[in-house]
Amino acid sequence: MNDSDRETTENPLGGSVLPEPNTSMLEYHRLQQNLLMVTLAVTGVIFISVWMVYSLNIALNYLIGAGTGVVYLKMLARNVEQLGRSKNRISKDRLAVLMGVIIVASQLDQLQIIPIFLGFLTYKAAIIFYMFGDIVKS
Repeated sequence: MNDSDRETTENPLGGSVLPEPNTSMLEYHRLQQNLLMVTLAVTGVIFISVWMVYSLNIALNYLIGAGTGVVYLKMLARNVEQLGRSKNRISKDRLAVLMGVIIVASQLDQLQIIPIFLGFLTYKAAIIFYMFGDIVKS
């Protein structure tokens, strides 16, 4: 946990007390971890399904896209975490990751753009799946 994730409190008798964890940041990190785990679980299920229904080559193309989606999700989480502290708005640099993978896929015959793009969208499906689970709990 970073020092910026903690709020310092003053002791009424003088001196400072041990810092208390910032509950909103702890909750955010928990949400971030849960979304990552759900994304990886959905990726695994879809990868195996695509491998069984289509072929290993298409499943690996899907996996490349899903890996790109996970990197995108981590970059987005880092940007959101920095929002308000050191940044005033979220940058759009993380889209370069997807564009780079799509450009490479268009240049190589072994890679297919559609499975890669659908794999990239897996993180969005995982967010929807997570939200439905959260709605059912409450």
